[in-house]
Amino acid sequence: MSEFYTPMPDGYSIGQTKYVAVLGTVMSGLGKGIFSSSLGRVLKDCAYTVAPIKLEGYLNEDAGTLNPYRHGEVFVLDDGTECDMDLGTYERMLDMDLSKKNFTTSGQILRSVFDKERKGEYLGRDVQIIPHVTGEIKLRLRELALESKADVVLIEVGGTVGDLENSHYIEALRELAYEEGPNSVCFVALTFIMEPPALREQKSKAAQLGINALVSKGIQPDLIVCRADREVTQSIKEKIAVYSSVPVDNVFSMHDVPDIYQIPVMLAEARVHRTVLDKLGLPAMVVLDSPPFRKLFSEQKTDNIGIVGKYASLRDSYASIIQALKHVEFATGIVSNLVWIDTSDLISIPDDIAKSFQHLDGIIIPGGFGPRGMEGKIVCIKYARENNIPCLGLCYGFQAMVIEFARSINIISANTTEISETCPHPVIDLLPEQKEVSCKGATMRLGSYTVQLKDGSKAKELHEATETVLRFRHRYEVNPNYVEILEKAGLRFSGRNIDGSVMQILELPDHPFFMGTQAHPEFRSRPLKPDPFFMEFVKASLARTRTKPI
Repeated sequence: MSEFYTPMPDGYSIGQTKYVAVLGTVMSGLGKGIFSSSLGRVLKDCAYTVAPIKLEGYLNEDAGTLNPYRHGEVFVLDDGTECDMDLGTYERMLDMDLSKKNFTTSGQILRSVFDKERKGEYLGRDVQIIPHVTGEIKLRLRELALESKADVVLIEVGGTVGDLENSHYIEALRELAYEEGPNSVCFVALTFIMEPPALREQKSKAAQLGINALVSKGIQPDLIVCRADREVTQSIKEKIAVYSSVPVDNVFSMHDVPDIYQIPVMLAEARVHRTVLDKLGLPAMVVLDSPPFRKLFSEQKTDNIGIVGKYASLRDSYASIIQALKHVEFATGIVSNLVWIDTSDLISIPDDIAKSFQHLDGIIIPGGFGPRGMEGKIVCIKYARENNIPCLGLCYGFQAMVIEFARSINIISANTTEISETCPHPVIDLLPEQKEVSCKGATMRLGSYTVQLKDGSKAKELHEATETVLRFRHRYEVNPNYVEILEKAGLRFSGRNIDGSVMQILELPDHPFFMGTQAHPEFRSRPLKPDPFFMEFVKASLARTRTKPI
């Protein structure tokens, strides 16, 4: 019985695809996804096709049950995959719609291995991390390469090299490079250059130790990318080169810049892509100009946007909202100054808080789950509705708008059964198909659905179509028993699902901008194609800036 175990997808040939593997050292959160997607953007501008994949070490099947405080925003793909927020960065930077093939967790890998073992697919072998778990990882990478027909597959390993939960991924990548042959895999080590305030100079020792940890696992990096507050000095590059056996010309600085969309330009100007292509034995084509990454608008027009929610202290919880506003900036030059408002303990708006709200030009009510912060959201919505402040509600924010409006027309005890199962007026209730669901993971209404837009509505006007496609992630809906009552009172449901049974967009016709959607339009916004909801909302907010008294 052979010790080799390398399952191959039908039709795949060794060496047919090139791979770039990005691994982190020193600490997590350095921007591996930003680097990988930015490199992919430059390669794409060189006319190469790319396919990204994120390898996560946790044992969860997906990111759907993770608290945002643990892992940031849960991003949803068209096919309903609940994944890491870095997939949002890939979609926006590469202008690609991704799928479950682009996201893998250790939980998925182990489940597949266990299922195969139960089916007897290992022919009596004792199932081990090597070669069976690593073989499953390599199979996922090769399946993506085959399905995407990509010239280059970009592999991002979550966390850092020293994490125990990443060991099988690192070993699988070592095996992949061995099996695919020379010039097939380019290894990139992303590291951190410290600069303690007391010393006021950059220090490389932590970076050296982190890179040595990677080398000890059998992987020699071809490139080292250094994260730092400011540009990494030549002296530091030389130290890292000496200690890691990497040519100094292959040690790059990826220091802080005002905007992540400047990173592709930085990489292209530093010729990072040329180093990668040389390693992979690919021709170094000319980089085409990418308008969103070559030109940023100056801050000529500004507005103050309040983002109100219970995760206000963690900006990563609302990463896609921040990026959607940035995309509007690219298109219009309107720079949104974000004001973060925690609704956890907000049950009313006293005079001192009202004064701060008077400076807001618009309010965004983001998604969420559970009772904490909900009443605070409703209070903010009421203030926006009564004071003609543009207001955009997203998912749970949409539901909060419905509750607030119902209470304003004397349905005083209106609520959602997510918070109160016995409330007298459940204007928000479980979707019918959710009533028998007991498992939490991947059981919501997930992914892209078509939304029909009502004639004469703001929704139809801003989408310039009779229907649109939006991404969803919810269990609850507007209770159909209250739709007619709410509409007679003046609330317009201007977007519904195909059969008209699920309310998906609302608006108040006589308000400057009061719109909500059960969807997450921020997930589909792109630098060259800003989402219409955000575009119209920001324009309405700027109009308020120009008309409100000083």
